[in-house]
Amino acid sequence: MYICFVEYKIEDRYLNAYRDFMKEAKGQYSNMNIYEGTDQHGLFVELWQSESGEGAQQIKEERCSEHSSFAAVGEWISGGASKLHAWVFKPF
Repeated sequence: MYICFVEYKIEDRYLNAYRDFMKEAKGQYSNMNIYEGTDQHGLFVELWQSESGEGAQQIKEERCSEHSSFAAVGEWISGGASKLHAWVFKPF
């Protein structure tokens, strides 16, 4: 199982809009889990599962694309969409 790990911080003024958006998105993607940081307010990570490295890379590219269905989230990130970070991890 490969993982695409996505990390970013949401500005306080957009937290409610973000939470509403991601609740809906979570219902559409069974391979995605979202976690909210307990040590840093507004910090979120997404863990996307894929059976293959290629699939995880495609998730990363889609998630980072300005044409992604998640593009609205980029507007809510502290510092803008360029502060969205994504990595692919493989089994050890």
